[in-house]
Amino acid sequence: MKKILTLSAVALLALSIQCSSSNDANNSERQNDEITQATLDAKKQDVLNYINSFPCVDSCNYIAFGSKPCGGPWEYLAFSSSVNLVTLQNMVNEYNQMQHEFNLQTGAISDCAVVMPPNEVDCINGICTVIN
Repeated sequence: MKKILTLSAVALLALSIQCSSSNDANNSERQNDEITQATLDAKKQDVLNYINSFPCVDSCNYIAFGSKPCGGPWEYLAFSSSVNLVTLQNMVNEYNQMQHEFNLQTGAISDCAVVMPPNEVDCINGICTVIN
């Protein structure tokens, strides 16, 4: 009986050490992948710079931007129809995914209000602008 208890104790100790080591490895991997507010701000600026590099000449459109913790976008960005839509969608999707992960990492909360798409977007002084 004493041998069984000793073996059980050794087995439990070995398992706890193994779990601890794998958790430490997983935590260090997550820390390397952590998204910061500065990273999000820089990515958002990249998206805005891309949009602003195309003056509106024909028409404007809009795209949902950001990821609220409760779901849905934080806002809608207006852009010129002359942008490469695939490039813009890829940039916005990457930002939205990063913000979603940031929300999970930080336990972020929001007001859960639904942000409605714009009623109208138009070209004003060469800049696509949301009009509500």
